[in-house]
Amino acid sequence: MTRLSLRPVAAATAALAAALVALPAVAAGTLSGFAVIPADTFAPGPTSGQFASGANGVTLPLVDRQPVQGFSAVLPGPVDGSFRVMPDNGFGTKANSPDALLRLYTVKPDFRRVEGGAVVGAGVVHAADRNTGFELPAFDERSYITLHDTDHRLGFGLVADAATYPYAGSGPGSADIPVDRAIAKRRLLTGGDLDIESVRMDRKGRLWFGDEFGPFLVQANANGKVLRAEVPMPGVQSPDNPHLAGGTPTLGRSKGFEGMAINAAGNLLFTLLEGTVTGDAPGTLRINAFDIPTAHYTGRHWLYRLEPQGTAIGDMTAVNNHQFLVIERNGTEEPRFKKIFLIDLNDRDDAGYVRKTEVVDLMAIADPDDLNQDGQSTFTFPWVTIEDVLVLDERTILVINDNNYPGTSRDAGVPDRTEFLRLTLDQPLPVKSEVALR
Repeated sequence: MTRLSLRPVAAATAALAAALVALPAVAAGTLSGFAVIPADTFAPGPTSGQFASGANGVTLPLVDRQPVQGFSAVLPGPVDGSFRVMPDNGFGTKANSPDALLRLYTVKPDFRRVEGGAVVGAGVVHAADRNTGFELPAFDERSYITLHDTDHRLGFGLVADAATYPYAGSGPGSADIPVDRAIAKRRLLTGGDLDIESVRMDRKGRLWFGDEFGPFLVQANANGKVLRAEVPMPGVQSPDNPHLAGGTPTLGRSKGFEGMAINAAGNLLFTLLEGTVTGDAPGTLRINAFDIPTAHYTGRHWLYRLEPQGTAIGDMTAVNNHQFLVIERNGTEEPRFKKIFLIDLNDRDDAGYVRKTEVVDLMAIADPDDLNQDGQSTFTFPWVTIEDVLVLDERTILVINDNNYPGTSRDAGVPDRTEFLRLTLDQPLPVKSEVALR
């Protein structure tokens, strides 16, 4: 498969670019690859889940283990066929995740797929070396980076700085648990510090994380070391912002930078909030441009409007310099609404919102070869949260769910698993568009 890089894509003729933009009003997709990470997949690390509730047959805490779960962002990996996947803050809230480490894992799916008319592939997702992309027998220190602030760049106190974990609960053993020595020694970042929901790599190979607690942008090097103070969004603060200091939040809890894209040159980020800012029209979400070299917002902004059935966005990724894919969804409401749209920052509707074109309905995917082995020729993706999309080439995208381990369960009493989908689109995406952002 072909993966995107930060280098500008090859130029195409104006006629071809115009033709590629002309997607149909409703496009379909076919499942061309399927792989799974079981819910109970772990990596070594400090004991986690000491402040969270077990669910769906899972007993917490996880002694000397971290869950490899809850993927909220995906990047290309070091070699074709490998990917970097990012869990969010751990167990869902600031209070219950101070022992969950913030990491970026490298994986290599062996997709169940059709080759030469036969179904091949194990349909499993392997751990992979973060530098080489080579398969590993299990997730270990070679497969991930852990975010850390050894140089004290962040402008607020960390879990690592305290003698005991912060926790607002009650009951035996719920308080006065010493912070793990590994967290304290390297000032490792945890889900009690940030709720990272998006990540992009810039042209210098540095990582930018989109957080929901601030919401903040946080820059780190390729090994996960924080390089500068957190960058706030002007005029926007969530209830979990460490600098709120009794002020009034303007954004709901867990409604920060769920989506974030980067341009082909790797010097401009586009942040998409998951929630509506106080004073904005209900159901509208802000997109803002952020200049990486100066580490400042440019002042350019757009508005995205949710569909009547939509309650949140799950991710945003670039197709070209002015068009992006956005996952939009509801939760457990019926009928389940899980779709991917193409948006165009150069094209606004009569009400001033970015124009949207449906690319694929994740509840109605063709599966003629029954790659997920459920006996059906139509595949559905009804997970509560779907938070990862990546363009592989003009006709192929990768989609992954966030399984919210161990709290959500599609099958009664069983924690949700993580599914990797390779989808072939009926119509090509305009990845070679020469049109610039206006």
